[in-house]
Amino acid sequence: MREEGDRILIDGIKLYAVKGNEQVCFLSKLVKWRKTVNRAEKREFVTWLNGIFQESGSVVVAHYSGLTVAQISDLRSKIDEAGGAVKIAKNTLAKIALQGTQSESMVDLFTGQTLIAYSKDPIVAPKVAVDFAKTNDKLVILGGSMGAVSLSVDAVKSLASLPSLNELRAKLVGMISTPATRVVQVIKAPAGQVARVIGAYAQKGEAA
Repeated sequence: MREEGDRILIDGIKLYAVKGNEQVCFLSKLVKWRKTVNRAEKREFVTWLNGIFQESGSVVVAHYSGLTVAQISDLRSKIDEAGGAVKIAKNTLAKIALQGTQSESMVDLFTGQTLIAYSKDPIVAPKVAVDFAKTNDKLVILGGSMGAVSLSVDAVKSLASLPSLNELRAKLVGMISTPATRVVQVIKAPAGQVARVIGAYAQKGEAA
């Protein structure tokens, strides 16, 4: 905000304010402008949150009352690294955003100071939230959803015990790469060794 003569510029919008009754007029315009901006911001946020509820593999709802700013930042960092995210939202806006989504059944979880942890991988959000709650008892898991499936606290903990998609991929790659490594070793072996391997398989075939 800066003054220019008898005018005041606020975020690039010129609102005239001089003296007396005109000052009241300025304040009235300012309040109306702020309310308009707030409504637009809320609509935009609800639309964005609605997309999160519809597109996430899983969503976990938890109370965070008592957590410090540093602890919440730590939670954000951990879930960001795992491929998810954390968002603190007003309950009224969250309930509106849930309308018409498959996750609408968890609307009753939004009471008190709540946050959501969400991720595309349905295991990531539960795993990070549950692991974090083990050492930070102020994070109280309330439940969540996985698409149209409502998740109780126990269901969230059960999901958290499963390997994530990335962990499953790593195991799968390990299973595939081990035989491949052996094949490469055989191919690179001296000709005599390869011949002995082939001979051994041939003898097995004859015995069968």
